[in-house]
Amino acid sequence: NAVSGDRTVRADISNAQVIVQKADGLVQFYLQAGAYDIPALGTPLIPAGKALNSLYGPLPVAYVKIAPAGPFSIMAGNLPTLIGAEYTFTFENMNVERGLLWNQENAINRGVQLNYSQGPVTAALSWNNGFYSDSYTWLIGSLAYAINSANTVSAVGGGNLGFSKFSNFATPAAQNNGEIYNLIYTYSASPWIVQPYFQWTYVPHNSQIGVLQSTSTLGGAILASYAITSNFFLAARAEFIGSTGSTASGAANLMGYGPGSKAWSLTLTPTYQYEKFFVRPEVSFVQATSYTAGDVFGGQGRNPSQFRGLIETGFLF
Repeated sequence: NAVSGDRTVRADISNAQVIVQKADGLVQFYLQAGAYDIPALGTPLIPAGKALNSLYGPLPVAYVKIAPAGPFSIMAGNLPTLIGAEYTFTFENMNVERGLLWNQENAINRGVQLNYSQGPVTAALSWNNGFYSDSYTWLIGSLAYAINSANTVSAVGGGNLGFSKFSNFATPAAQNNGEIYNLIYTYSASPWIVQPYFQWTYVPHNSQIGVLQSTSTLGGAILASYAITSNFFLAARAEFIGSTGSTASGAANLMGYGPGSKAWSLTLTPTYQYEKFFVRPEVSFVQATSYTAGDVFGGQGRNPSQFRGLIETGFLF
């Protein structure tokens, strides 16, 4: 069954992007240009044409990096967010679709970022426009510690230190005026990658954007990938997220299923890659609870569950 406003079946371009970069020397740069869509669980699939016009344009990631000798470097431009365990574009992730926790995160920030890397410690501090808004009032920091070659723990947090009423397709007003915190553990040793993480978000009371009661979400997820052979991989994701408040109290509808709603999901993504060619089918299931009728799935928004199947295939050059 489809999300209200979506189609039952569609074909689209998930990624047709070119990356040009210079990753050495004092002055470095990274440019990522082309067409894309960003499929995510429990939300309508946005076709690539609309994504280009409504999200981050044909040059979604583009920055200059100054990297002198030593542990510090600085970047400026359209930057990948520091928030979360999943990345923005399909080719960067073990699953094709982004998860329910990712739906609460910002994806691309325009701003500046200071990086530090020394031994097992990696840290970053970014001043940016949050959910791609018109105000540069977000501060995000991350700290990671590599216990050994296979185990890393990370803490990430950020929030809007000001206020912005700006809102469009890429900028949800409630989340853009909130805070996000992550605790992430990563195990990476062939043939396994395992990454559990927790996330808490908070949006304070603000009648100017319709948040009449402070609202938060709390969620957890585990992502895992197993290399069966050098060509076959199996990835899976399980997650749960819940929000606070109710319609009567004026809480924000952060998850899209109604104030106070909750949801869990399961995703399975087998992948085959031979040289530059790859194909990966994916099946996913989302179950919403404590939802508002009309805000969930199906043509009338009254079905609390959604099953999806898709196939992504192409070439990586």
